[in-house]
Amino acid sequence: MRLGILDIGSNTVHLLAADARPGGRPQATTSDRSVVRLMRFLTPDGSISEEGVQALVAAVRRARQVAEQERVETLLATATSAVREARNGEDVIARIEDALGQPLQVLTGVQEAELTFLAVRRWFGWDAGRILLLDIGGGSFEFAAGGDEVPEVAESVPLGAGRMTVEFMPQDPPGEDAVEQLRAHARTVLAPVVAKLRTLDAPDHLVGSSKAIRSLANLAGREVSGLGFDRTVMSRSALKSWIPRLARLPASARQELPGITPDRTFQIVAAAVCLHTAMKMLSIDELEVSPWALREGVLLRYTESMHLDRPY
Repeated sequence: MRLGILDIGSNTVHLLAADARPGGRPQATTSDRSVVRLMRFLTPDGSISEEGVQALVAAVRRARQVAEQERVETLLATATSAVREARNGEDVIARIEDALGQPLQVLTGVQEAELTFLAVRRWFGWDAGRILLLDIGGGSFEFAAGGDEVPEVAESVPLGAGRMTVEFMPQDPPGEDAVEQLRAHARTVLAPVVAKLRTLDAPDHLVGSSKAIRSLANLAGREVSGLGFDRTVMSRSALKSWIPRLARLPASARQELPGITPDRTFQIVAAAVCLHTAMKMLSIDELEVSPWALREGVLLRYTESMHLDRPY
C-alpha cells in the first residue's frame, strides 16, 4: 500500500510518500517539502502569529494535494515541538485538522525520540549492538539509547536549532559572543540528560539523524565503508573547526556552502553549536549519520501495527 507521512515540524512541512507492507522495506516514491520556519512567527507570549498559522495551513493544504496526486491511501500526519508548545496550540491544531480533513497526531518529545530511534535501529540493524542517538530538530533536541528497538532512555530538550537561533542568534551573522552564550546555555540544559545517559552501558554506535546533522556532515563529514554499506561520519574536531567560520558568514553566504540548503542556512550555526556541545559532554569523538529519522520511524511503527490482527 502507499502511505504518506506528513511531518509538520518547526522548520518545514514535509510529506514522504512510500510503498510499504508489513515486514518489508519501505520504498520512498515522493518527497515534498514546504519551508515555513515557524520560530520566526512566534509572538512574545509564545503563540504562533496569524501570519504563521496561515503559512502553516497553506503548506498543509499543498501537502494534502500532493498526497492525493500520488494516490496515497493512508496519510499519517504528525506535528512536533513548535505546534505542541505554542500557547495557541489547540487552535492551531484545529485549523491544521480542518485543512487536512483528518485528525493530527501531536507527538511528545519522548515519542519523537523513540520513533527516530526505531528508524535508526532498523537502518543499522541488530548487529550494530547498542546505539546512542542524537537528533536535532527546529524546536527540540532528542536523545535515545539502548540495545533494542525500544530505547532504555529517551529524552527531549528545548535546544532545537530554530528555537536557539531566535533566542541567541537573532543577528546575521551571529558572531562569536552569541556562540559562547549559546554554548553556555546548552551545557546547562544538557547536563541532566548527559548524566542519565552516562548510567547506561557504553554504546557500540554513536549516531546522528535529522536534516540539520546531515547538512553539517556535508561540511565536516567523510564517507566510510562498513556494515555492508557506505555511510557518512563526522568528527567532533571537524565540526568544531567550522563553527567560527559559520558564525562569521551571513546567511546569504552560508547557503552557498556544500549541502546547506536555503531552509537551513539561518539555523545551521545554532545546530552546530548545540551538536558540538552535546558531543563534547558525551565524549563523542565521531558521529555516524543515519539517513532514516522520524518520518521513517512513523512509517515503520504503522506497518508494524498492521500485523496485530494476524495470527502467527
